[in-house]
Parts: sequence; C-alpha cells; structure tokens
Amino acid sequence: MQNVKGTNDYFGQEQAARKQVRSALEDVFGLYDFEEMDSAILNELELLTSKYAGGDEILKEMYQLTDQGKRSLGLRYDLTIPFAKVVALNPGIELPFKRYEIGKVFRDGPVKRGRLREFLQCDADVVGVAGPEAEAELMQLAAEAFRRLDIPVTLKWNNRRFLGEVLGAVGILPDFKHSVMLTLDKAAKIGSAEVGRELLGKGLDEETASELIALIELDDPTFEQVAGKYELLGQPGALEVIALQDLIQELRLDGICRFDPFLSRGLSFYTGTVYEIFDASGAFGSSLGGGGRYDAIIGELVGEADIRYPTVGLSFGMESIMEMLRGRSLTPAMPSAMVVPIGDSMPDALKAAAALRNRGIRTRVEVTGRKLRKSLASASSKGIRFVVLIGETEAAAEKLLVKDMNETTEVLVDIEEAIELIRRAP
Repeated sequence: MQNVKGTNDYFGQEQAARKQVRSALEDVFGLYDFEEMDSAILNELELLTSKYAGGDEILKEMYQLTDQGKRSLGLRYDLTIPFAKVVALNPGIELPFKRYEIGKVFRDGPVKRGRLREFLQCDADVVGVAGPEAEAELMQLAAEAFRRLDIPVTLKWNNRRFLGEVLGAVGILPDFKHSVMLTLDKAAKIGSAEVGRELLGKGLDEETASELIALIELDDPTFEQVAGKYELLGQPGALEVIALQDLIQELRLDGICRFDPFLSRGLSFYTGTVYEIFDASGAFGSSLGGGGRYDAIIGELVGEADIRYPTVGLSFGMESIMEMLRGRSLTPAMPSAMVVPIGDSMPDALKAAAALRNRGIRTRVEVTGRKLRKSLASASSKGIRFVVLIGETEAAAEKLLVKDMNETTEVLVDIEEAIELIRRAP
C-alpha cells in the first residue's frame, strides 16, 4: 500500500500543527467579518471548463470523471469558481457578501515542495465592492494573518488592466496580450533570455520582444517609472493602481506591499488588481498565497455578461505555509493533562478527567495499566506538562496529586485547585 503521488495523510503532532494554523486563519477571517462557507467538491465539468473559469489553462490539471448517470463531472481545482457558482445560484444574497472557505482542492499537476495534488486552500472573497478598499482590506487581512503566524512576507501586486495598457503601448495586439502576460509573469523563474525565446515563439517581432525584455530587466521598476515611460497616467488601469497605491500608503502597508508591473498570475479571469505573497527572506520560493479582482465571472455564470459583480479574493497556500513552519515548535492550543489511576481507581480517574475537560482542559486518561514510570515518560515525550495521580488514598480524601513535569514538583490539591493550577500555568 502507498499513497497516491501528491497526497498525504496527517495525524498526531503534524495534524495538530495544521489545525493551529487553520484556527489562526479562521480567527482572522472572523475578525474581518467573513462568513464561513462549505461548497461542493464535485461540480459539473461544463462549469469548471468554461472560458470564464480558466478554460484550456486548467483542463490539463483537472481531475475529470463520469458518474453512473454518464454525467461529466470534475473535482474542484480551487475555491473561487464554487464561490462564484453559489453567488450566481442565490440572487437574493445581500451584497456586499464576504465569505471564507477552507477545503480540499485537487490538481493533477507536477509535485514539488509545497505543491501537492490534493491540498487545502483557505480563501476569503468579497462580492459587491467595486472600489480599491476591498483589495486594501484583504491586504490588511493577509498582513495580520502572517503576523500571527510569525512569517515575514512580501506581497507583490499589480493591475492586469494596467499591464494590458503597457502591452498595448508597446504594440501588442489585444488577442496576444494574455499569452504575453503569462510569459512575462515567469520572468523571475526563467530569466530574460528564455522570456525572449518564448515571445519570439509566440510570433512577436524582434523589436517588440526586445522592448519587453528591456522592461523586465529594469532594476525594481516603479509604477510611476513604467506609466510615465508610456504616458499612461490617465488610463483606467493606471488610475486603479494610483487609487490602491494611495490606500496602501495610508494604511502603512507599503512596508510589505511591493508593486510589480509584470505580475499577472495564471488564470485569465482576473480583471484588475492581482497579488501574490512570498517569504520575505527569499529562502522559500513557492507562493504562500495570492488572489485578485475578478469582476466578470459571476455575471457570465448568470447569463448577464454585461452586468458586473465586482469581486475580489485572497487564497492562502496551506501546504506552503506548513513547509515554512516545518521544524518550528508551535505553542499548544490549550493546556493539557494526563490522569493516571493508581490501583483500582479508574472510575475516580474518569470522573477527574471529566471535571478537567468540562473546564476546557485537554485531558488524556492513562488506560494501559503500565507502570507509573513509563506513564510519566510517555507524558513527558508528548509534551504533557501536568500528570494527575489518583489512588485510593487521594480518592478518599477527595484530593488529586498533581505533578508539574516542567518544574519537577508535585502538590496535593482538590479538583478546583488542580483546575486553577493547570489553567494558570505560564
């Protein structure tokens, strides 16, 4: 037996660490007033392969299947399209509508560090806000989440409408803009020489390809530098950049947010701002999260392509985050204790454990009957700080012997005193 390549089973300390990260994200989502959603994993293939859901770009990585009714179905490859589907199917939802969802998605793509075929996504999306305040709030949310996880990050951002204006000024025809964006987006990974070869292979002339290469080889170009070069400061995309840039500065997010004029992200449904989050040190190359504005999808789904449902989303990469945190000692989510019966005191041990649990203390009961020395060693190896011993003598006196494994001390107390001792421990 073996796992399918790109899938994992999680248990024990690893699953506990994943749950802590998930809880931290859920806390931040709640603070920002996002409602929880749980969408369907199985979807109609026609929905997942439609042009406004990613089209041919996603087909090669989508898990497709047929049910007993011969219906063509697919496993969701992200949480964005299912969210858009829910909004489209429920026209009575009050806007703006903010939701978060944490769930598994599936992609039959290459497996590498931080990238699996079955993985957890953590998304927050808001529909019904057309202004840059939606993007700014999601940037605030991302900054707060990674601050809580103690991961210094850089959030790179751009505007695809503005990038389209730049490409138009260079001479790229509308039908070629998306393809060229995909190539420019890979510049940091493949280098300018390979970018040039790809652009020429897509039919661009040498002069145009050379001008684009000269742009990506600029040393950390600013928005003002690129927009000024092509006299684009009054164009719609440029104005969107200026509005969001002003908000980023007002909110003092400019310390982690960096404008990248060639960032576009892969899927074609993004219509404006896009952003991607990276380890600030550069030691971890994979993205830790990303997202952007996609104003056209929901209108397409409801058959009203001319009507815009302004929507912005942010996705956290759980697997990449866990790779970043690998090796760190995460603080337990709550106090823990082990109750050990001495002799025939199991009923009293179970009653004591119930009292501890009723007060929010995570408690294990030793049921193996092994020697006390081995029970104490087991508690120590699992990081359980308090061991509660109860035998006939303790039960008769309505007391518990509480051992602090960190301080190597023990004290005889009643159940209420034991609870306070464990709960107040630093």
